[in-house]
Amino acid sequence: MRQLIAIEFVTLDGVVQAPGGPDEDTSGGFAHGGWIRPYADAVQSAVIRRQMSLPFDLLLGRRTFEIWAPYWPRHADVWPEVQAATKYVASNTLASHAWGPSVFLSGDVAARVAALKRQPGPDLHVYGSANLLQTLLAHDLVDAFWLRVHPITLGRGKRLFDGGAIPAAFRVTESQVTSTGVVLLSYERAGELPAGRR
Repeated sequence: MRQLIAIEFVTLDGVVQAPGGPDEDTSGGFAHGGWIRPYADAVQSAVIRRQMSLPFDLLLGRRTFEIWAPYWPRHADVWPEVQAATKYVASNTLASHAWGPSVFLSGDVAARVAALKRQPGPDLHVYGSANLLQTLLAHDLVDAFWLRVHPITLGRGKRLFDGGAIPAAFRVTESQVTSTGVVLLSYERAGELPAGRR
């Protein structure tokens, strides 16, 4: 069974919206796009490069796919693995795209993703895709988180757990602090939520 891994840049107050650039996602009047840029360093780059080199298929929301589709084919030398990966895109409006291989998931996305997880193949990596992520969390489909927690608060914006999550336990599989104060954390599922003590 494939694992579904949510890979997110996140602020201390849980914002995941538009980390890469000012025009990435301005929905809801968000004006802080590009907030990760001052925090890049060699430590974070090495971890990201290692994670990007693992076998994977992509699972993306429509907005993230539309941001990536014009960019990554022009930068294939930076991330050749993304060109070969199957891109599964949650969308009720897109049905095909030149950037492939692509498969478009419409209708009951949670059921479609659950079926994908049962198929043989590489793990499914979800980058960004804040709206899709809420659906995945609500249906208990996320097996692991690879988080890059930045030492800032933004006050508003789409959040990692905007819609809540199913109670579950996770364990830390990797942690590291970069020279710029970003905490790199990897969590994987560790079963059911432990019962509290009286």
